[in-house]
Amino acid sequence: MAPPLCSDHALVLFSGGQDSATCLAWALRRHAHVETIGFRYGQRHAVEMTCREPVRAALASPSLGPDHIVDLTATIAGLGTTALTTEATIAMTEEGLPNTFVPGRNLLFLTCAAALAFRRGIRRIVAGMCETDYSGYPDCRDDTVKAMQLALNLGMNRRFILETPLMWRDKAATWELALSLGGDALVETIRVETHSCYLGDRSRLHEWGYGCGKCPACELRADGWRRWRGDVSNGSGR
Repeated sequence: MAPPLCSDHALVLFSGGQDSATCLAWALRRHAHVETIGFRYGQRHAVEMTCREPVRAALASPSLGPDHIVDLTATIAGLGTTALTTEATIAMTEEGLPNTFVPGRNLLFLTCAAALAFRRGIRRIVAGMCETDYSGYPDCRDDTVKAMQLALNLGMNRRFILETPLMWRDKAATWELALSLGGDALVETIRVETHSCYLGDRSRLHEWGYGCGKCPACELRADGWRRWRGDVSNGSGR
């Protein structure tokens, strides 16, 4: 029999990227016990998985609980390939979506996270979805997350709460949130230790972090950093 849900316990979807690292810091500020879950799904930027432990170590606190890894490689591969799971050139599709979109990925992530939370008695599931600065993925939208919360609660007879602290923040505001949560030390940890580049490039350290500097993920991260640094320099960011 599953344990009762603890309202002050949270499970963070933690990929090793900027957004999920910020969400982890956010959750540690708010909840008494926080666990993390990561997913292998054949992503071409699998280097993000090696970034997770250094970030967890930097954020270590009595509230930080165990880490969990779920391998969805066969599941995602069996549903077809995308530019995020193969070496295909990144481009826009006829539907107006980037071909890095992995159909159903976030829906699978939330379902697996809820199944784990069910078994561990965790009520709150924290994820870094955002529809302010994003690549247009439909499974990052607020409506999608709300619909998933309803479906998971009905399907598992639980009252999970899906928390998306970045949903209405652009990337500049996400950097500012990191500063407010952990000061310059957290900003530097996120800048140097996390990974966003779709191509998995960690050979070049830019002012905003490692990456190729050209893929959509790098462009979003770099643009957010520059806008945020401009605000800081003008005195409005601090």
